[in-house]
Amino acid sequence: MELSSRSGVRVELSSDPQAGLESDPGLLGRVDGDRGSSAATVVGVAVIYSYAPLGAGHVNPTLGIVAELVRRGHDLTYWAPRGFAERIAGTGARFAPVTSTWEGMGRDTLPQMHGREFVRAMGLLLGETEALVPVLAEAAGRERPDLVLHDGALAWWGRILAHRWGVPSVETWPNLVSNKHWSMNAYSKINPLSPRFLRMILRIGRYLRRQGIRDVRGFTQGERAVQRLVTLPRAFQYAGDTFTDRYAFVGPCLTERAYQGEWRPPTSGAPVVLVSLGTAYNDRPDLYRAVAASAGGQPWHVVLGVGDQVDPASLGPLAANVEVHAEVPQLAVLRHARAFVTHAGMGSTMEGLAAGVPLVAIPQMAEQRANADRIGELGLGRTLDPARPVPAAMWTAVNDVAGDPAVHERLGWMRSEIAASGGATVAADAIERALP
Repeated sequence: MELSSRSGVRVELSSDPQAGLESDPGLLGRVDGDRGSSAATVVGVAVIYSYAPLGAGHVNPTLGIVAELVRRGHDLTYWAPRGFAERIAGTGARFAPVTSTWEGMGRDTLPQMHGREFVRAMGLLLGETEALVPVLAEAAGRERPDLVLHDGALAWWGRILAHRWGVPSVETWPNLVSNKHWSMNAYSKINPLSPRFLRMILRIGRYLRRQGIRDVRGFTQGERAVQRLVTLPRAFQYAGDTFTDRYAFVGPCLTERAYQGEWRPPTSGAPVVLVSLGTAYNDRPDLYRAVAASAGGQPWHVVLGVGDQVDPASLGPLAANVEVHAEVPQLAVLRHARAFVTHAGMGSTMEGLAAGVPLVAIPQMAEQRANADRIGELGLGRTLDPARPVPAAMWTAVNDVAGDPAVHERLGWMRSEIAASGGATVAADAIERALP
């Protein structure tokens, strides 16, 4: 049970009358106490600043966490590019717009996260950080939050501001994480001795020293964070059991996403397959045309998400069982889908698994290849070669995963792992424990 006072202090009372009363039968709670042994936890309203980069795959996984923090009464301001205003406002948080240096980049200039391209990505990230830190510091003025909540993979500006202000930080990680037992380096193939990489590390180091930070390795790996919230279940993470409790695998923290509108299944009763390559590496008109052209002879109703880089009219005449969207109301469609053809971005992967939908992965970049391999390894679907997405192979894979009892058994197991991870409630608990 939860009680709130006008001063903003919230009291969460245990439903167990025996819990936490050993030392004083009259004690109903303690401030910031051990949640496992207290009858109540008294948590003051905290001022939290949240930061995310330009990327739906980094914003969407945080929405449920932010909504839960707001529900608990915390004062949360979320700085992000303007395109995310509606979805962030829907959480109840205060939205504050920022202008990203990446907004003017064409999708065809997005770096692949491996080899030489990875070094270029680091340069873009450094440039974004250099641009945003002074802007965000000026926006805060003399105010200081109690805690900084920020994307751990890309929002380096959150780390720098937390250091500057001397406040704790909690990072959200919407992707696979690395340690000495498993690393994305197996997919990104970075040569740490290459001159380009070493020059980039020197550039980053010089910038960080100007910010009063000397530990470059610790900074880039997020070691200053009190807690890392990983929005996937530990069971999906490679070598998941080897990660310490500084990594909280909370699973997907989904919201209703009213901003995307509603979607209803076809009246024909045909099984639904969702085909979408996400919001970034999705400029694949060849694939979309092949899917649309081959769908007419299939028993499936196809919901095709093409993103904002492809004109739906360029796909040619559509069969009656095909509908095309620039932006798909993905969660609404997945509630009815029997299969999901996906780029295997972690956000989409988790949304499909949370809905219990078999996956057919067509990864478009290094991180997605790691996700796709894990999907196959865990028996949650199939993976196709992105260089040769032959329609016949796709339809064979869709029919196979939709009708495979073993895949559905594994999906049921993964849904139970997701539920056990705790989602936004466990994430918000961890953030409150990190408060000073």
